[in-house]
Amino acid sequence: MLQQAVWSTGQDIERIVDTYGNMLFRICLVILCNENDAEDVVQDTFINYLTKAPTFHDSEHEKAWLITVATNRCKNMRRFNFMRRHIDISDLQLYSKDVESYGLLDHLMKLPNKHKIVLLLFYVEGYKVDEITTLLNITSSAVKKRLQRGRELIRESYRKEND
Repeated sequence: MLQQAVWSTGQDIERIVDTYGNMLFRICLVILCNENDAEDVVQDTFINYLTKAPTFHDSEHEKAWLITVATNRCKNMRRFNFMRRHIDISDLQLYSKDVESYGLLDHLMKLPNKHKIVLLLFYVEGYKVDEITTLLNITSSAVKKRLQRGRELIRESYRKEND
């Protein structure tokens, strides 16, 4: 019976790593700007998943829980100045989902955290405003305002780059 529970848990962790690992890594990388710290946070998130063994209503609830745990861990890491070095921006293309998202990830890394997360979820991961509202536990007007302000900041960044 115990072997069956261990085997089931192993299959479950493989499933969540395969399903959510890359997405969580990209979110953490954008927030922390440090590859090693991002990997640590993703690993801590999965360990937290295993130790707490939460039950979920559906896959969206599971995804929201994982994103929340990862972003909170990132915030804690930044708060305590745990970062050692920043990622070389030229290496960022290695972590992009596609060529188009590379430039966006480059600019996202330079934004304040509250704009980074919302823009990443909306433009890179493809979530809708109401889904981001649920994932981050903020109002839809806050999501829309952060998207608007984030776009303005990116436009300013592009202008400065091209002047």
